[in-house]
Amino acid sequence: MRVNPNPLPDLLSALSQTTRQINSDLQQVASGQRVNVPSDEPAAAAGLVRNADQTSEADQFLRSVGNISGEMQNADSALSSVVTALQRAISVGVQGANGTINASDRAALANEVQGILSQLVSLANLSYQGNFVFGGTATQTTPYVLDGASPSGVRYDGNDGVNSVTVGDHLTVKTNLPGSELFSAPGRDVFQALQDLVTNLKTGTGIDAAVNQVSAAYQHVNAQRVFYGNAMNQLNSQQKYLNSETTQLAEQQNTLAGADLSRVLSDLVNAQTSREATLGAIARTQQGNLFDYIK
Repeated sequence: MRVNPNPLPDLLSALSQTTRQINSDLQQVASGQRVNVPSDEPAAAAGLVRNADQTSEADQFLRSVGNISGEMQNADSALSSVVTALQRAISVGVQGANGTINASDRAALANEVQGILSQLVSLANLSYQGNFVFGGTATQTTPYVLDGASPSGVRYDGNDGVNSVTVGDHLTVKTNLPGSELFSAPGRDVFQALQDLVTNLKTGTGIDAAVNQVSAAYQHVNAQRVFYGNAMNQLNSQQKYLNSETTQLAEQQNTLAGADLSRVLSDLVNAQTSREATLGAIARTQQGNLFDYIK
Protein backbone atom coordinates (compact mmCIF):
# COMPACT_ATOMS: atom_id res chain seq x y z
CA MET A 1 0.00 0.00 0.00
CA ARG A 2 1.32 3.40 -0.95
CA VAL A 3 1.19 5.95 1.84
CA ASN A 4 1.22 9.72 1.34
CA PRO A 5 4.37 10.82 3.12
CA ASN A 6 2.99 14.37 3.56
CA PRO A 7 -0.78 14.30 4.26
CA LEU A 8 -0.86 17.78 5.79
CA PRO A 9 -1.79 19.75 2.57
CA ASP A 10 -4.67 17.37 1.89
CA LEU A 11 -5.84 17.63 5.48
CA LEU A 12 -5.69 21.42 5.39
CA SER A 13 -7.66 21.45 2.12
CA ALA A 14 -10.28 19.16 3.64
CA LEU A 15 -10.42 21.38 6.73
CA SER A 16 -10.96 24.48 4.59
CA GLN A 17 -13.74 22.80 2.61
CA THR A 18 -15.44 21.53 5.76
CA THR A 19 -15.18 24.98 7.38
CA ARG A 20 -16.83 26.56 4.33
CA GLN A 21 -19.59 23.99 4.54
CA ILE A 22 -20.12 24.75 8.24
CA ASN A 23 -20.22 28.50 7.59
CA SER A 24 -22.71 28.00 4.77
CA ASP A 25 -24.90 25.78 6.94
CA LEU A 26 -24.79 28.26 9.82
CA GLN A 27 -25.78 31.09 7.50
CA GLN A 28 -28.71 29.07 6.18
CA VAL A 29 -29.84 28.29 9.71
CA ALA A 30 -29.61 31.98 10.70
CA SER A 31 -31.37 33.34 7.58
CA GLY A 32 -33.70 30.47 6.79
CA GLN A 33 -32.52 30.81 3.17
CA ARG A 34 -30.35 28.48 1.16
CA VAL A 35 -29.45 31.28 -1.30
CA ASN A 36 -27.76 34.14 0.52
CA VAL A 37 -25.39 35.32 -2.22
CA PRO A 38 -25.79 34.91 -6.00
CA SER A 39 -22.98 32.39 -6.18
CA ASP A 40 -24.94 29.99 -3.95
CA GLU A 41 -27.36 29.29 -6.82
CA PRO A 42 -27.25 31.78 -9.74
CA ALA A 43 -30.57 30.74 -11.35
CA ALA A 44 -32.46 30.97 -8.06
CA ALA A 45 -30.74 34.27 -7.26
CA ALA A 46 -31.99 35.74 -10.55
CA GLY A 47 -35.51 34.55 -9.71
CA LEU A 48 -35.24 36.17 -6.30
CA VAL A 49 -34.34 39.51 -7.88
CA ARG A 50 -37.47 39.36 -10.04
CA ASN A 51 -39.51 38.27 -7.04
CA ALA A 52 -38.19 41.18 -4.95
CA ASP A 53 -39.05 43.67 -7.70
CA GLN A 54 -42.60 42.31 -7.99
CA THR A 55 -43.03 42.29 -4.20
CA SER A 56 -41.81 45.89 -3.93
CA GLU A 57 -44.21 46.98 -6.67
CA ALA A 58 -47.15 45.18 -5.02
CA ASP A 59 -46.29 46.75 -1.66
CA GLN A 60 -46.23 50.21 -3.25
CA PHE A 61 -49.61 49.60 -4.87
CA LEU A 62 -51.00 48.46 -1.51
CA ARG A 63 -49.74 51.63 0.17
CA SER A 64 -51.38 53.70 -2.56
CA VAL A 65 -54.65 51.81 -2.14
CA GLY A 66 -54.52 52.38 1.62
CA ASN A 67 -53.88 56.11 1.27
CA ILE A 68 -56.55 56.64 -1.37
CA SER A 69 -59.08 54.47 0.47
CA GLY A 70 -58.67 56.68 3.52
CA GLU A 71 -59.20 59.83 1.47
CA MET A 72 -62.26 58.41 -0.27
CA GLN A 73 -63.82 57.23 2.98
CA ASN A 74 -63.38 60.73 4.41
CA ALA A 75 -64.82 62.29 1.25
CA ASP A 76 -67.84 59.99 1.28
CA SER A 77 -68.41 60.71 4.97
CA ALA A 78 -68.26 64.45 4.28
CA LEU A 79 -70.78 64.10 1.44
CA SER A 80 -73.05 62.10 3.71
CA SER A 81 -72.99 65.05 6.11
CA VAL A 82 -73.69 67.43 3.22
CA VAL A 83 -76.72 65.37 2.20
CA THR A 84 -78.02 65.34 5.77
CA ALA A 85 -77.54 69.10 6.07
CA LEU A 86 -79.37 69.72 2.78
CA GLN A 87 -82.24 67.54 3.94
CA ARG A 88 -82.50 69.73 7.02
CA ALA A 89 -82.42 72.87 4.85
CA ILE A 90 -85.29 71.51 2.76
CA SER A 91 -87.26 70.77 5.93
CA VAL A 92 -86.59 74.29 7.21
CA GLY A 93 -87.65 75.76 3.86
CA VAL A 94 -90.90 73.82 3.84
CA GLN A 95 -91.59 75.04 7.35
CA GLY A 96 -90.84 78.60 6.29
CA ALA A 97 -93.24 78.34 3.35
CA ASN A 98 -96.10 77.74 5.77
CA GLY A 99 -98.21 80.87 5.61
CA THR A 100 -99.08 80.68 9.29
CA ILE A 101 -95.64 81.63 10.63
CA ASN A 102 -94.64 85.25 11.13
CA ALA A 103 -91.65 87.26 9.95
CA SER A 104 -89.75 86.73 13.19
CA ASP A 105 -90.04 82.96 12.86
CA ARG A 106 -88.94 83.08 9.23
CA ALA A 107 -85.92 85.17 10.24
CA ALA A 108 -84.96 82.50 12.77
CA LEU A 109 -85.30 79.86 10.06
CA ALA A 110 -83.19 81.97 7.72
CA ASN A 111 -80.46 82.11 10.37
CA GLU A 112 -80.56 78.32 10.65
CA VAL A 113 -80.13 77.95 6.88
CA GLN A 114 -77.27 80.45 7.02
CA GLY A 115 -75.63 78.19 9.60
CA ILE A 116 -76.15 75.21 7.31
CA LEU A 117 -74.48 77.13 4.49
CA SER A 118 -71.46 77.82 6.71
CA GLN A 119 -71.34 74.15 7.71
CA LEU A 120 -71.31 73.11 4.07
CA VAL A 121 -68.46 75.50 3.25
CA SER A 122 -66.45 73.77 5.96
CA LEU A 123 -67.34 70.32 4.60
CA ALA A 124 -66.48 71.39 1.05
CA ASN A 125 -63.04 72.43 2.34
CA LEU A 126 -62.30 68.94 3.63
CA SER A 127 -58.58 68.16 3.76
CA TYR A 128 -56.86 64.80 4.08
CA GLN A 129 -53.18 64.39 4.90
CA GLY A 130 -52.55 68.04 4.08
CA ASN A 131 -54.42 68.08 0.75
CA PHE A 132 -57.82 69.59 -0.02
CA VAL A 133 -60.08 66.85 -1.33
CA PHE A 134 -62.65 68.83 -3.33
CA GLY A 135 -60.42 71.41 -5.01
CA GLY A 136 -59.77 69.40 -8.17
CA THR A 137 -56.03 69.11 -8.78
CA ALA A 138 -55.41 72.33 -6.81
CA THR A 139 -54.92 70.30 -3.64
CA GLN A 140 -53.01 73.06 -1.81
CA THR A 141 -55.62 75.77 -2.43
CA THR A 142 -58.63 76.22 -0.14
CA PRO A 143 -61.50 75.38 -2.53
CA TYR A 144 -64.24 77.62 -1.12
CA VAL A 145 -63.93 81.03 0.51
CA LEU A 146 -66.58 83.48 1.66
CA ASP A 147 -66.96 86.31 -0.85
CA GLY A 148 -69.57 89.06 -0.51
CA ALA A 149 -69.16 89.94 -4.18
CA SER A 150 -70.38 86.49 -5.25
CA PRO A 151 -74.16 86.00 -5.67
CA SER A 152 -73.95 82.89 -3.51
CA GLY A 153 -71.66 84.54 -0.98
CA VAL A 154 -69.07 81.85 -1.71
CA ARG A 155 -66.27 81.71 -4.29
CA TYR A 156 -64.68 78.54 -5.70
CA ASP A 157 -60.90 78.80 -6.01
CA GLY A 158 -60.26 75.20 -7.02
CA ASN A 159 -60.24 73.86 -10.59
CA ASP A 160 -62.10 71.27 -12.64
CA GLY A 161 -59.27 68.71 -12.61
CA VAL A 162 -59.55 65.13 -11.36
CA ASN A 163 -56.73 63.38 -9.51
CA SER A 164 -55.85 59.76 -10.19
CA VAL A 165 -53.46 57.14 -8.82
CA THR A 166 -52.00 53.93 -10.22
CA VAL A 167 -52.88 50.95 -8.02
CA GLY A 168 -51.83 48.09 -10.30
CA ASP A 169 -50.38 47.19 -13.68
CA HIS A 170 -52.35 49.26 -16.19
CA LEU A 171 -54.91 50.12 -13.49
CA THR A 172 -55.47 53.78 -12.64
CA VAL A 173 -58.28 54.95 -10.38
CA LYS A 174 -59.80 58.43 -10.28
CA THR A 175 -59.70 59.62 -6.70
CA ASN A 176 -61.92 62.69 -6.50
CA LEU A 177 -64.64 64.84 -7.95
CA PRO A 178 -63.90 68.59 -8.02
CA GLY A 179 -66.06 70.97 -6.03
CA SER A 180 -67.14 72.62 -9.27
CA GLU A 181 -68.90 69.37 -10.16
CA LEU A 182 -70.13 68.47 -6.69
CA PHE A 183 -71.21 71.74 -5.11
CA SER A 184 -71.20 74.37 -7.83
CA ALA A 185 -72.72 72.66 -10.84
CA PRO A 186 -74.84 75.05 -12.94
CA GLY A 187 -78.49 74.87 -11.89
CA ARG A 188 -77.58 72.72 -8.89
CA ASP A 189 -75.27 75.07 -7.03
CA VAL A 190 -75.53 74.12 -3.37
CA PHE A 191 -74.40 77.47 -2.04
CA GLN A 192 -76.50 79.53 -4.42
CA ALA A 193 -79.58 77.47 -3.53
CA LEU A 194 -79.00 77.93 0.18
CA GLN A 195 -78.27 81.63 -0.19
CA ASP A 196 -81.51 82.10 -2.17
CA LEU A 197 -83.41 80.23 0.54
CA VAL A 198 -81.94 82.51 3.20
CA THR A 199 -82.92 85.61 1.20
CA ASN A 200 -86.43 84.37 0.43
CA LEU A 201 -87.10 83.34 4.01
CA LYS A 202 -86.20 86.83 5.10
CA THR A 203 -88.47 88.46 2.51
CA GLY A 204 -91.24 85.90 2.78
CA THR A 205 -91.44 85.49 -1.00
CA GLY A 206 -90.39 82.74 -3.42
CA ILE A 207 -89.69 80.28 -0.63
CA ASP A 208 -91.15 77.30 -2.52
CA ALA A 209 -88.94 78.03 -5.52
CA ALA A 210 -85.88 78.25 -3.27
CA VAL A 211 -86.80 74.94 -1.64
CA ASN A 212 -86.96 73.37 -5.10
CA GLN A 213 -83.46 74.72 -5.81
CA VAL A 214 -82.14 73.14 -2.63
CA SER A 215 -83.90 69.88 -3.50
CA ALA A 216 -82.22 69.83 -6.93
CA ALA A 217 -78.82 70.46 -5.31
CA TYR A 218 -79.50 67.71 -2.76
CA GLN A 219 -80.42 65.18 -5.44
CA HIS A 220 -77.33 66.06 -7.44
CA VAL A 221 -74.89 65.68 -4.52
CA ASN A 222 -76.55 62.47 -3.42
CA ALA A 223 -76.21 61.04 -6.92
CA GLN A 224 -72.50 61.98 -7.09
CA ARG A 225 -71.80 59.82 -4.04
CA VAL A 226 -72.11 56.83 -6.36
CA PHE A 227 -68.68 57.77 -7.75
CA TYR A 228 -67.07 57.28 -4.37
CA GLY A 229 -68.97 54.08 -3.65
CA ASN A 230 -67.89 52.54 -6.97
CA ALA A 231 -64.30 53.69 -6.55
CA MET A 232 -64.07 52.23 -3.04
CA ASN A 233 -65.46 48.91 -4.27
CA GLN A 234 -62.82 48.88 -7.00
CA LEU A 235 -60.08 49.65 -4.48
CA ASN A 236 -61.30 46.92 -2.13
CA SER A 237 -61.19 44.38 -4.95
CA GLN A 238 -57.69 45.52 -5.94
CA GLN A 239 -56.51 45.34 -2.33
CA LYS A 240 -57.69 41.71 -2.08
CA TYR A 241 -55.92 40.90 -5.33
CA LEU A 242 -52.67 42.54 -4.20
CA ASN A 243 -52.78 40.78 -0.83
CA SER A 244 -53.21 37.47 -2.65
CA GLU A 245 -50.33 38.34 -4.98
CA THR A 246 -47.97 39.18 -2.11
CA THR A 247 -48.84 35.84 -0.46
CA GLN A 248 -48.03 34.00 -3.69
CA LEU A 249 -44.78 35.93 -4.07
CA ALA A 250 -43.77 35.04 -0.51
CA GLU A 251 -44.45 31.37 -1.26
CA GLN A 252 -42.48 31.65 -4.48
CA GLN A 253 -39.57 33.22 -2.61
CA ASN A 254 -39.54 30.35 -0.15
CA THR A 255 -39.63 27.83 -3.01
CA LEU A 256 -36.74 29.57 -4.75
CA ALA A 257 -34.46 30.02 -1.76
CA GLY A 258 -35.98 28.60 1.40
CA ALA A 259 -33.63 26.33 3.35
CA ASP A 260 -34.56 22.77 4.29
CA LEU A 261 -33.60 23.29 7.92
CA SER A 262 -33.81 19.62 8.94
CA ARG A 263 -31.40 18.68 6.16
CA VAL A 264 -29.15 21.68 6.82
CA LEU A 265 -28.91 20.85 10.53
CA SER A 266 -28.04 17.24 9.70
CA ASP A 267 -25.35 18.42 7.25
CA LEU A 268 -24.06 20.83 9.87
CA VAL A 269 -23.64 18.08 12.45
CA ASN A 270 -21.85 15.88 9.93
CA ALA A 271 -19.59 18.73 8.84
CA GLN A 272 -18.72 19.60 12.43
CA THR A 273 -17.91 15.94 13.14
CA SER A 274 -15.75 15.80 10.00
CA ARG A 275 -14.00 19.00 11.02
CA GLU A 276 -13.17 17.65 14.46
CA ALA A 277 -11.79 14.47 12.90
CA THR A 278 -9.67 16.47 10.45
CA LEU A 279 -8.34 18.68 13.24
CA GLY A 280 -7.41 15.55 15.19
CA ALA A 281 -5.60 14.13 12.18
CA ILE A 282 -3.70 17.39 11.69
CA ALA A 283 -2.68 17.37 15.35
CA ARG A 284 -1.32 13.87 15.06
CA THR A 285 0.81 14.74 12.03
CA GLN A 286 2.47 17.45 14.12
CA GLN A 287 3.15 15.14 17.09
CA GLY A 288 4.64 11.99 15.58
CA ASN A 289 6.36 10.55 12.54
CA LEU A 290 4.70 9.00 9.52
CA PHE A 291 4.68 5.50 11.02
CA ASP A 292 2.92 6.82 14.18
CA TYR A 293 0.27 8.44 11.99
CA ILE A 294 -0.57 5.28 9.95
CA LYS A 295 -0.80 2.93 12.96
